[in-house]
Amino acid sequence: MTAVPGGDPALIRAVCLFGPLLATGAAALRRPPDRRTLAAALLAASWNAVWLPAVNLLALARGWWTFHADGGTAAGLPVDLLLGWVLLWGALPVLAGADRIGLPLLAAALAWCDLAAMPLAAPVVRLGGGWLAGEAAAVALALVPGLLLARWTVRGRRLALRAGAQLLLSGALMLALPLALVRPALPGGRVGWTVTAQLLAVPLLLGAVAVREFVQRGGGTPLPYDPPRRLVTSGPYAYVRNPMQLSLVLSHLLLGVLARDVRLLAAAATAFAYGAGLAAWHEGGRMRASHGAPWTAYRAAVPAWLPRFRPWSGSAGARLYVAESCGPCSRFGRWVARRRPVALVLVPAERHPRPLRRMTYETDDGAVRAEGVAALGRLLGHLHLGWAVLGWLLAIPGLRWFVQLCTDALGAGPRDLPQRAHPASGGWAPASGVLSPARRRAERRPGRRAAGGPEGARYARSVGVRPDRAEAGMSQYDEYTTPSQAEGERLDEDRDPAEQRHPETMRTQPSQAEGERLPEDDEGNAAPRKT
Repeated sequence: MTAVPGGDPALIRAVCLFGPLLATGAAALRRPPDRRTLAAALLAASWNAVWLPAVNLLALARGWWTFHADGGTAAGLPVDLLLGWVLLWGALPVLAGADRIGLPLLAAALAWCDLAAMPLAAPVVRLGGGWLAGEAAAVALALVPGLLLARWTVRGRRLALRAGAQLLLSGALMLALPLALVRPALPGGRVGWTVTAQLLAVPLLLGAVAVREFVQRGGGTPLPYDPPRRLVTSGPYAYVRNPMQLSLVLSHLLLGVLARDVRLLAAAATAFAYGAGLAAWHEGGRMRASHGAPWTAYRAAVPAWLPRFRPWSGSAGARLYVAESCGPCSRFGRWVARRRPVALVLVPAERHPRPLRRMTYETDDGAVRAEGVAALGRLLGHLHLGWAVLGWLLAIPGLRWFVQLCTDALGAGPRDLPQRAHPASGGWAPASGVLSPARRRAERRPGRRAAGGPEGARYARSVGVRPDRAEAGMSQYDEYTTPSQAEGERLDEDRDPAEQRHPETMRTQPSQAEGERLPEDDEGNAAPRKT
């Protein structure tokens, strides 16, 4: 923020606005930004746009400084001064290439400029006795975090923090700001707001979990200029294509209905129109160009706004390791198998290459690994929408910790499990759960599956599996499953090894009757049961 002496309020406000604005435009023309630089500039400016008004409102309340402006104000703050401040601390350093300067030196230079300009902004800005404390608060809350986020974005670092900051900014700019401007009156006063906040938890959680999937499975953020590198089809995206936009529309719609405010209903309609129109057109073309046929198949199977009841069968796969030597654990595993989870393979925890002490969830690409209640929350997303919402609630850190504490106290805590050798080779199963084509052909040869001997027979009886089935590599969970021949899960020899199923695992199918399993011939192919 800059100013010139003379005391003309109109001139001061014009310089404070157009000075940073023209400098930002010149920097962008001199050095056209790429996608990452543009994303960094937007993120830094948005961060300052949220925190600078908050600091200025605090300054007014504490008497650090006051504003004396006629017109162009919001909540007593001159909008033009705030906009110039946002550009000076947010977008201008990024577009000018100042990220090559050390962060302490850059932050000190920008803070010094503001310290010099504040006294010159009189009479529009009148400083109080403790104005340096307000300046320190602005530097700590707005300037430094904004510069950090921009630097991380340009350099592709701190993905989780960048996405979390974008989630926070989205909630502040798209939900909190409209509520502050509209100030809806809910029936019931504070009780009404408490109930409304609880009702808003579900749509807001939908958006938050979608951001988590972007980070963990896609390697990107919700910002269009910093998108995921991989197509995300797991989590909420297995049910609906636009979970973040749906979250925003549902939040405004719920608030508008409860407050009976037509302005919030109009905001919901605007958000839906934007998502279904311009955003769908722009992002659809970009997704087709980036992902091709997988995006086309996903778009044809998953609705944009009305969620599916069951997740898409082509969504990213995962494995759930559940102990079969533990009675309650094995019963839970059979409960999961009977519900025919989609894109989820159940594996006895004893066959994991490393000792496990809790139920463990692992994705096929190795991007996600969860244990205990966190694994429970993940697996529920493979059943149907109702269970998925419950699983997303378990993603809340405090709630997840409390549920884990309760389950451990009730006897479902960690325990030591015996490791079980691979029945065909005597070694441990591959960590990825995938065999090469040559190895799988060898496994199918008659006589290849050697008997497990007395040790294997005793182990099989201890976990409730007949010895002959244990010798064939089956677990008790296989009683509820069949070799998958639907939903694109064929075991062709020319199939990519990363998509093949491990012979120790099974994928549940909605077409298989509960409690049945198709027998295999000598070549390992599924054959129909004769009646």
